[in-house]
Amino acid sequence: MSKSLRLSEKWFRRGLWLVAFLFAWFLTGLGSTVVGDLPQVEQTRTLEDFMDPQRTPVLKERIKSAERTAEAAQAALDQAQLRVQTSRADNRAARETFDNWLATRSVTQRAEQDEEVLQRTRELDGLRQAERVALSAVQQQQQVALDASQAQQRAESELRTLQNQASGAYGDAQRAQELRVFGYRLALTLPLLALAGFLFKKHRKGSSWPFVWGFIFFALFAFFVELVPYLPSYGGYVRYIVGIVLTVIGGRYAIQALQRYLERQKLAEALPDTQRRKELDYDVAQTRLTKNVCPGCERPVDLKDGKTDFCPHCGLSLFDHCASCQSRKSAFALFCFSCGAHAKRDDAAAVEPGLPGTVVVAVPHPGTVAAASDEPDSVVDAKPAPG
Repeated sequence: MSKSLRLSEKWFRRGLWLVAFLFAWFLTGLGSTVVGDLPQVEQTRTLEDFMDPQRTPVLKERIKSAERTAEAAQAALDQAQLRVQTSRADNRAARETFDNWLATRSVTQRAEQDEEVLQRTRELDGLRQAERVALSAVQQQQQVALDASQAQQRAESELRTLQNQASGAYGDAQRAQELRVFGYRLALTLPLLALAGFLFKKHRKGSSWPFVWGFIFFALFAFFVELVPYLPSYGGYVRYIVGIVLTVIGGRYAIQALQRYLERQKLAEALPDTQRRKELDYDVAQTRLTKNVCPGCERPVDLKDGKTDFCPHCGLSLFDHCASCQSRKSAFALFCFSCGAHAKRDDAAAVEPGLPGTVVVAVPHPGTVAAASDEPDSVVDAKPAPG
């Protein structure tokens, strides 16, 4: 249709389409915000809401206490292990020194050093005892850490048991909540889609068509983008069933629309030629002609051969002759391209010039009387009006 529009009208239409998209964009932003906030009308529930309210806090506190005990035991264990390493190093160094001293004494065989042997032996015994004490402390902290770990595992096992028992009820409640939220979304978007369908059917060609199309785009986005992703799955059954229902409804509507269109075309093709051309929109007819399509039946027609004046499929007149200069022109043109004369038509009778069996009527000039002949291809004689 754009080829038959005026240049300014094309730009105005583009601007109006921009208005439609901007209107749809703002509506979509508002709709997305509303749809996103709909889950807030429902109270958010967690798995703990379905667990034993008395046993759960006790087990959680027991787990935390065991974790704290294990952390403290691990810190003490690290310190005890460090002391053990120090004691072992001291004991090993003292023993090496004592062994060297004994080797020296065995060479000298001095009796006055016997007391010193006893004293060094007692020091080694003290170092060995300190090492055993440090090792005992390590073992003690290991036992504390082991007890805390086992207590934590037992509490976590009991907590998992409670969670498993509550998971069924929690899942049912979550699915019910999702279904309710989806119902809220459906209650919001379905009327918008219905209203968009009504506007598309009744007002898409009205003077406010940019706002109508903007609302239609918004409703389609709200339904198919904002609603469908939140559709409950239930293993895919719900989504597939909804898809089948929507496909059947859309397909049924398309089949009925096609049948109604074919019936309208049959009725239109049965009407007289002048009435059919009168009911056709000028811009639509020009657009179809530029595409080598009959404006009436929308079937392809060769319009470039210069000989086809009528549609071979429905008989609609496509080209006629100017009443002023007899030039061949489009039957849907408002003015003759050759002389610029207005293409006047008499809707009460067939006025196709040059066709057998038609009555040619000419608009008389002031002061003349037009006489028409009923004979084929008759010529109109203009006679002066008497007195």
